[in-house]
Amino acid sequence: MSAPRPSRPPLQQPRRPRTIALLALALTALLGLASPALALSDAQQLVVEAWRLVNQSYVDPARFEAVHWRRLRQKTLERPIETSTDAYDAISAMLAPLGDPYTRLLRPDEYATLMANTQGSVSGVGLQLALRSADDQIVVIAPLDGSPAAEAAIPSGTAVLAVNGTSTSELGLEGTANALRGQGGSRVLLLLETPDGRRREVELERRTVDLKPVRSRVLEENGHRLGYLRITQFSEPVPAQVQELLAGDSFQNIDGLILDLRNNSGGLVSAGLAVANGLLSNEPIVTTQDRDGLSSPSQAGPGELYDGPMLTLVNGGTASASEILAGALQDDGRSELLGSRTFGKGLIQTLIPLGDGSGLAVTVARYLTPSGRDIQNQGIEPDLALAQPEPLNPGGEGDRWLEQAASVLAERLA
Repeated sequence: MSAPRPSRPPLQQPRRPRTIALLALALTALLGLASPALALSDAQQLVVEAWRLVNQSYVDPARFEAVHWRRLRQKTLERPIETSTDAYDAISAMLAPLGDPYTRLLRPDEYATLMANTQGSVSGVGLQLALRSADDQIVVIAPLDGSPAAEAAIPSGTAVLAVNGTSTSELGLEGTANALRGQGGSRVLLLLETPDGRRREVELERRTVDLKPVRSRVLEENGHRLGYLRITQFSEPVPAQVQELLAGDSFQNIDGLILDLRNNSGGLVSAGLAVANGLLSNEPIVTTQDRDGLSSPSQAGPGELYDGPMLTLVNGGTASASEILAGALQDDGRSELLGSRTFGKGLIQTLIPLGDGSGLAVTVARYLTPSGRDIQNQGIEPDLALAQPEPLNPGGEGDRWLEQAASVLAERLA
C-alpha cells in the first residue's frame, strides 16, 4: 500500500457556498421576496405574475421609475396575501400609482363580462363608462341602444356619482361597471349629474342587452337612395356583418352612404381595422407606437367594399377603435365627419388572462391618425359641427343629426 498523501489546505473553496448564499439573499431582496427559504403562495404568485406581465408590456416604461415600480412590488408582497381576494386587492393597489385607468385588474366576473361583450351581449343597465382625467370623475361615454340606460335618456358626459349609495370615487371605474352589471330583473339605484350640473337619482332594472352592433336601413332624400349604417361597438361579428350588408341586395344601387359611429365606445381594434379596410383602398389607417417608440403603420389593402360618396356621424361617445376609423376616413379624405368632437382615447389595451379566471387590461400602445395626430384626451374635431342639443336616440325617430347628414349628402350628390 502506498502512503497516504499529505492533505492540502482547502484554499478558498469553503467561501464559495457563502458567496452564493449572499448572492441569493441579494437577489431575493432585489426581487422583493421575503426569504429564499419561503416559497410563495398561489395568491402571492398571482401578484408576482401580474407585476411581470405589466412590467414587460406596459406602453410607458418611464412611468416605472417615477412610481418606483420594483419597490411597489416589494411593498405589495410584504402585506398579508392569503386569498385570491387579497391578491386582487393587492394588484389593484399596485397598479394605481401608474395613473392609467385603462391598465387594471379584471376580477373573474369582470373578465368574463368583458370577454362576453366582445361576442355581442351584456347583462346590466347598458352604460359605457370612462374615467375623466380632468376631475377623476366616472362619466358616461354612451348608453347602449335599446338598454335600460338608453330608455332612461342618460346622455353622454353624465357623471355617475354613486351606485346603490356607494360613491363611485370609492368604487373606481371597474368597480362601478361591475356594480351596474348583474342578474336580469334585479334593480340598481344611480346618482347622476348631467353635463349641465343637474343631479338626479335613477333606478334601473338590469336585463340582458343584445348589443346588435350593426344596424342599417335605406333612406330617401331628395330623390337619392342613401344607405344608413350604424355601428354601435366593434365586436368579433362586426366585420363580417358589415361586409354582408354592403354586398347585400338592400345596399345595391345606393347613391351614398351615411356611417354612424355615434356612441361607439370602441371594442376590438382588429374589428375596427377590418371595417376601415373595407372602406379605404391602399390608404393608411393608423400608426401604433409601442413602448420602445417603434411605429407600426397599418394600411388598407386594394379594393373597397363600398367606394361611393359617404359622410360619417361622430359625437362625444365616439371613442377608441371608432376614433381610429373616423380619423382614417377624415385624414385620407374619404369621408367628412359631422357631429361633435369625439371622446379622445388614443391608447390601445390588450387583455391578458391570469389563469384563475381573472385577467389584466394593459395599455400596450398609443395610436396616431394617418396625418400623425395624437388624439389622447383631445378627440377629433368634425368637419361640420351639428347643432346642439344632441339627439338622444341616434338612428331613431326624430334624429335631427341624421336628417341633417342626409340633407348634406344629398346636396353633395347634386
